[in-house]
Amino acid sequence: MAVMALAASCGQPCGKDNLAVDVPQALIEAQGPRDYTCRRPAEQDRLFTSRAVEQTIAQVQSQLTNPTLAWMFGNCFPNTLDTTVHFREDSDGSPETFVYTGDIHAMWLRDSGAQVWPYVRLCGEDEPLRLLIAGVINQQFKLITFDPYANAFNDGPTGGEWMSDKTDMRPEVHERKWEIDSHCYPIRLAYAYWKKTGDASVFGAPWLAAIQLTLKTFKEQQRFDGFGPYTFQRCTERQLDTKCCNGMGAPVKPCGLIASAFRPSDDATTYEFLIPSNFFAVSALRKAAEILETVNGDEELASECRSLADEVQAALNQYAVVNHPVWGKIYAFEVDGFGNALMMDDANAPSLLSLPYLCDVPLDDKIYQNTRRFVWSDSNPYFFKGKMAEGIGGPHIGYDMAWPMSLIMKALTSTKDAEIKSCVELLMLTDAGTGFMHESFHVDNPADFTRPWFAWQNTLFGELILDLIAKGKLDLLNSITVE
Repeated sequence: MAVMALAASCGQPCGKDNLAVDVPQALIEAQGPRDYTCRRPAEQDRLFTSRAVEQTIAQVQSQLTNPTLAWMFGNCFPNTLDTTVHFREDSDGSPETFVYTGDIHAMWLRDSGAQVWPYVRLCGEDEPLRLLIAGVINQQFKLITFDPYANAFNDGPTGGEWMSDKTDMRPEVHERKWEIDSHCYPIRLAYAYWKKTGDASVFGAPWLAAIQLTLKTFKEQQRFDGFGPYTFQRCTERQLDTKCCNGMGAPVKPCGLIASAFRPSDDATTYEFLIPSNFFAVSALRKAAEILETVNGDEELASECRSLADEVQAALNQYAVVNHPVWGKIYAFEVDGFGNALMMDDANAPSLLSLPYLCDVPLDDKIYQNTRRFVWSDSNPYFFKGKMAEGIGGPHIGYDMAWPMSLIMKALTSTKDAEIKSCVELLMLTDAGTGFMHESFHVDNPADFTRPWFAWQNTLFGELILDLIAKGKLDLLNSITVE
């Protein structure tokens, strides 16, 4: 990994604009005949069926002229509903939805919020879908109140493979890795749901308890009043599955930023102040303040959210920007408050690449644009380019394993048609004939992939296609000839 101190430079990017994505001819030629059989479960085996989602699939497939793209959209977009959602009512009759991440039968606060996010746009047209999403929000708030430091939960007190972790484990908790974004994704989802439907029923007692615990946890992890109550250690061969210094992580100098023991990849941070997640916290806190003020009439709690958001933003302004010798002023991935910075990006969102997608960072922000060039270059130790493909990965899987999520995020944050098109083409050509996205694939051989069932990336691919059509890019999608 590239670790550097904050250094002086001219502040102007010296590297070339490298944002074009190569689609190697060898990758195109390697594609065999496609079998366009639907890869969804049989109708009777689907966990949830939404009329609005089915209509959207039919409409989009009728608009797309590329058969592979239409087929993949039909497989991927409904994958979360088909295979991961468990909808029911709690004891008071409120909707409650437990969402698997895919082949791991546990509910991540991050993943579940991202998995159902693309359906929010449709929930005004489909009452059962609206109830299902309200159920996800209700479940998330309850899980935060059960343990604000946990990132993933079991569907009941079932225990699991990580019960021996040295932290405050309980059988309802699948994994107890403290990650800032675990609190941000639920707020993002609830805010968008409220804006779309006008339904404020999700902002009752569990919400108020959850946001108060979020504020408490964020402030504890600013470390102004000591280390805080959280530690984590695991007996493991994986270096980034545990924390150093007796489970407390590397030292930080309190500066207003929030410490995150782990990244969205569930890998341990090197320096505790994870910059993308701090940006996400600012955005989430400001959304929370609007909800509290408008729905709950709680001016005091809303003011507390805004004050913390302003404090973290001021710290980001002071500590997040470094002068890179090649790319000029860019955002660091992690810092420690002492002046040290980790220069990399990870495919998992929030990432530096995804800042305009998840946070309040403008797409035309000059520092972000420099950062974007940095992360898609060999200056980023986790940018991989091989014989067949390229993309950003991370230490979670390791060398030469690119994540489709990075290509999707690149397309979602691009303003250049050629770049968007090449990202979509690479996503189509690296599915290994399955019709689905995967966690990661080898840049020399896309048939070497991890996790055949990873709902977040599948649904995110569907979101990308819908967003491009909404932005008037249907002709661009229909200009794709690779199959």
